[in-house]
Formats: sequence, C-alpha cells, structure tokens
Amino acid sequence: MDLALESLEKAAELAEKNEDVKALVDSYHNLALLYLKLDKEETTLFFWDRAKSVLKDIEYPYGDAIHKFIEAILLFRDDKNFQAIFMLNEAKQLNNDRNFFNNILLVEGNIYLNLEKYDSASKNFNSLVINTDLYEKEYLATRAYIGLAQLNQKIKNFEEGALNAESALKLSRENDFFKETLEANQLLTQLYESLGRFDKSLVHNRNLLEIRDSLFTIEKVKTEAKTAEKIQFDFMSDEIKRMDQRIEELNESRNRSEIATILTSAFLSIISLLAVSLYRNNQIKLKTNDLLQTKNNELQGARDAAVQAMEAKTNFLSTVSHELRTPLYAVTGLTHLLLEENPSENQKEHLKALKFSGDYLLNFINDILQINKIDAEKLEPLNIEFNLKKILQEVIDSLQQSAKENNTKIILEYDESIPGHLMSDPLKLSQIFMNLVGNALKFTKDGEVKVIAQLMKKVEDDVTLYFEVKDNGIGISQEQQKVIFEGFEQGSIQINREYGGTGLGLTIVKSLLGLFDSKIQLQSDLGEGSSFFFELKLKSKDSVVDDISFEITQKDYDFKGLHLLIVEDNKINQVITKKMLTKKDITSDIASNGMEAVELARKNPYDAILMDIHMPGISGEEATIEIRKFDSHTPIIALTAISLDDSLESFYAAGCNDVVTKPFKPEVFYQKIGENIFSKKEVKNPAS
Repeated sequence: MDLALESLEKAAELAEKNEDVKALVDSYHNLALLYLKLDKEETTLFFWDRAKSVLKDIEYPYGDAIHKFIEAILLFRDDKNFQAIFMLNEAKQLNNDRNFFNNILLVEGNIYLNLEKYDSASKNFNSLVINTDLYEKEYLATRAYIGLAQLNQKIKNFEEGALNAESALKLSRENDFFKETLEANQLLTQLYESLGRFDKSLVHNRNLLEIRDSLFTIEKVKTEAKTAEKIQFDFMSDEIKRMDQRIEELNESRNRSEIATILTSAFLSIISLLAVSLYRNNQIKLKTNDLLQTKNNELQGARDAAVQAMEAKTNFLSTVSHELRTPLYAVTGLTHLLLEENPSENQKEHLKALKFSGDYLLNFINDILQINKIDAEKLEPLNIEFNLKKILQEVIDSLQQSAKENNTKIILEYDESIPGHLMSDPLKLSQIFMNLVGNALKFTKDGEVKVIAQLMKKVEDDVTLYFEVKDNGIGISQEQQKVIFEGFEQGSIQINREYGGTGLGLTIVKSLLGLFDSKIQLQSDLGEGSSFFFELKLKSKDSVVDDISFEITQKDYDFKGLHLLIVEDNKINQVITKKMLTKKDITSDIASNGMEAVELARKNPYDAILMDIHMPGISGEEATIEIRKFDSHTPIIALTAISLDDSLESFYAAGCNDVVTKPFKPEVFYQKIGENIFSKKEVKNPAS
C-alpha cells in the first residue's frame, strides 16, 4: 500500500511537471480515495483540497463529478446525510458514466438506510442487484444484497433479510470478496438468531471465527505479495537501465522517433506494473482492515450496550423524580398549611417531624438527580460575571442556623486581593461550598469551620484561586478517606444515622469540580478535624468599574386584592395551591387543563398565571405559547415537578417569566409571585 501511495504521488509530480492539469486532478482524486479507504480523513481532505484548487481554474466535468462524489462520502461519514445526497445529485449531473452512476446509487442507498427512508434505500439496492455494469457487476450486487439484508433487519423482516444475506454470501464467496463474506456471515448470525434458527446462526458464527483465525494466512499473503512486488520492481529497474542504455545508443544516431517509442513503451510498462501492484496491495490492505474492523465492531457493540444502560438509568431516574416530586408537593404543602392553622403542641411536634421527613426526601432526590445529570453529561458550567465574596457570604449565612444548632462558628478568611468581578458559574460554585460547609458542620460540634479563599496567581485576566474548608470535628479515618467521595460511602451507616445526610454531598462536589477541570483533595486524621481543598482557574473582569449589587432581597409584599389563575390537573395540588394563596388574601380561579387555561385567560384579566407543565391534552408549555398570542403582559410562572436544569430554556422560550420547582418552600413561592407582579408594576409606573 505504501508503494502504491508513493507511485500515485510520483504520478502527481510527473503530471505537475508536464503541466497536465487533468492528470494532476485525477492523481489527487485517486490519492484522496485511497486514503479514504484507509480511514485517514485528514490526508483525504489534504488531497481533496489540492484537487479543488486546481479544478477552480479549469473546465473538467469528469474531475468535478469525482470531486463531489468524494465530498458526499465525507459528508455521509460526518452524519451530514442530506448535504451528502445533495452533493451526489450534483455529481450525477456532471458525469453519465454507467459505472460512476452505479457507485452513486450504492452510496445513496446507504445514506437512505441511515435516514430510515427504507423505500428509497430498497429502490437503489434492488436496481444494483440487477445491474449490468461491465466492471463491478458482482461487487455492486453483493453490496446491494448486504444493504437489503441490513434494511430488512431494521424493519424486523428477518426472513427476507436472511435471503438477502445468503445471496450476498454466495456472490462474495464466488468472487473472493473478503470484507463482504465477513459482513454477510455477521448478518446471517444475527438474522437466524432473531428467527430462532440457532443451528444456522451457530454455523455462520463459526464461519466468522474461522475467518478471524485465518489472519495469519493474510499476513502470509502480504509477505508473498511484497516478494512479488520486489521481483516486479527489480525487473522494472533492469528494464529502465536497458532503456537508458538503448537511449544513449539512439542519441548517438539522432533517431528521435525510436527514442520516443521506447520511452512511451517503458512508461506504459511501468504504469501497468504499478497499477497491478497498487490493486493487489489495496486488496490485501482491505482484507487486513476488515479483520481489524471486526474487532472494532465488537468493542463498539460493548460500548453501545454500556451507553444504552446509562441512558436507561438516566431516563428511569428522571421519570421517578417526577413521580416522587408530585406527591411530595402534596405532603410538604399540606404540612405547611396545617402548621399555619395553630395546631396543638402534640400535633405540632408530629407535623414538624413530617415536614422534616419531606424535606429530607426532597434533598435526597435532588442529590441523586444532580449526580445523574453529571454522569449523563447534561450539565455544563455557565460563564457569567459574579462576585465571589458575596457567593461565599450567602452560603455561610444560609447555614448559620445549622451552625447554631451545633454551637459551631463559621469563619470566612477571604483574600481581598481577589478580583471583585470573576467569570464562571456562581450557582455551581454555591452548590460546591454548600455541600462542603454543610458536610463540615454535620461532623463538628462546639467547634469552628473555616472557609478560606486565597489568590494564588494572576496573569492578566487569568486567575488561579485556592479554596479550603477546614473544621476541627471528628475527623476521617484513612480507610474512609479511600471511598468518601463515592456515592453512599460517606463514613459508615451508623455515622450517617447519627449525624444525618445521605452521603452524596461529597460525591456531588467531586463531580461538579470535574466540570471545572479541578479535583477535590482531603487531609484528615481521626479526632483532629478535616480539611478539603482545591484550586480553580477563572477569568477576571477588572474592566468593570462599579461593584454593582445583585443580591436578591426578601420583601414583604402586600398581596391583598390580587387575582391569579391556577392551572393544575391534580385535584390535591389545586386545593393546596389555592389555600396557600388564600392565606395571603389572594383570590384565584382554577383551570384543570391547558385548553381551559387558555379560554379563562382570554376571557378574564389576571395579575399572574401559575402554570403546571405536565398535563393531559396540551401541556403547560403549549398553553403558555397560545396565551402569549393574545396576552404578552400577564406574568406566567411555571410550576413543575421536573428538574430545573432540564427544561429552563424551553420554559422561557415558550413565554414563561419565571420557574418554580415543586415541591417548593412557601417563602420562595410567595417571593416569586411578588417579584413578577410588583416588579412589572414598578416598571410601568416609575414615578410611583
């Protein structure tokens, strides 16, 4: 193969030297096709580009057709199926050669098969089965039968698929098509297994094993071929020497005509020998590559099975999360309402226990979903401006109650040389520190937890920061340190029962830091506390002049007199939401489905609409889109039991103003309503 490539390159050099641009284009295209068969797409593109640069200056329809044919194959390999079909159609218009047209039909059929356009694929393959091509009749028919077998396998017509594969196997054996023999046996193994004919499936499986075992034979053929090549090229060298000697003699007699004849004969002889060598080398290389491809296919199959298992787990957890969050909304909502109705001390104790259990279960579900989304590669860090000190202070403030319960202080040691404006994902950084500080508080009583942030390096806009969360709690044994970042492995079962938690917080920290190309590290001894530390590389925005505050302030809104529309298909959730609104002197109407919501919104004015997303009939998103066609002002707040990260963009695209995930905390619920209603009124009446 290397010799063939070298010969083609020499042919290109000769064409360039003789200024034969069409021959040069053909040489580049042959090199591109050869490297395409070797799966070296970068080199293919190199020669394809060189041919393109020559073609733009000449009129050469045949060269243009081959050029577009190669481009179509590259597009197909890159899963750009429609562009590939378009390019094949252009190629057909430039060259009406029968053999070229049949090769286009074959590539086109494979593209249609990939697009699941089975009728079009079948039409192409059946045309090739009965083709009368002078050069590749048997090869094209074999490939067509394989295509038909794959098509029938996809549409579960296993009987017809087996007949096609048997035809392909017969032709490939008769014509010694190694790759096609391998593919036909693979298809027959699968098809007969699907038909329950395990004896036949076993026969073809054994054929595959025999083909794989014959690898050494191919190596032997390669060795013999190389020997034959050496003999041929030794002969060529001797022939060239004889020709040179004869040319010198003819030069003496000034017989230019004879010199030209001899040169032409020599050139044709060399080209013929090179062509034969090229063909044989190509066949050997293809056979070897086919064996390697078999192994690659086996590995690909194992990988696909693992991916399918991961997707099944992801889909299962997403479905379960929705089914759990919906009843949790009823539990937490009813508990909140009962606690607001002045229960007896005995009842209050039970209700608080129920509320704690509901909150714990919700946190547990959220932790599992967070890990699930990271594993499924559905989370990507944002890159927005934020103030690091404010983020850390907010985390500390939110955990002060937990610290008081354990009589523990939280101390922030912040390096003031850290730029005030950084670029990254503040939400995910908050999650990291919430889990680290929360973990430290869980195992520290009558002590202190330090949150340390230091500037390590700053080069122009590139900033490297060091973070550490340090406590003087119970510490972690060397054994536990080995597994502490794995799911459900945080200490022993007894430790988790005593101190609380699910053991997933540190797993989430490890996964989230992985998104930032960072790694959490741990230093700890039993009885001496623990230290979790890591580094982060961020971008600074020192060009910003003012440190504009973006803190969300809690406000006490006067909701009296507001009228809202509740869109909710679950009867219990309707009652809970309505009662929560009534507590704030808010009146409301209820729509049990999306269509009813659209009609009520069309007939009545509302201060806001609370829109459930998953409903029978038209969904909350579809209902929002319909409402926005005639009402662009009324705030619409999506209430959903799915994870916020999964559909945030689609909610806003539909026309929602805000999103609240169920089950929600009452204070968050009221805050969102106030923000969306009263902020709009302030914008409309800036003087008030």
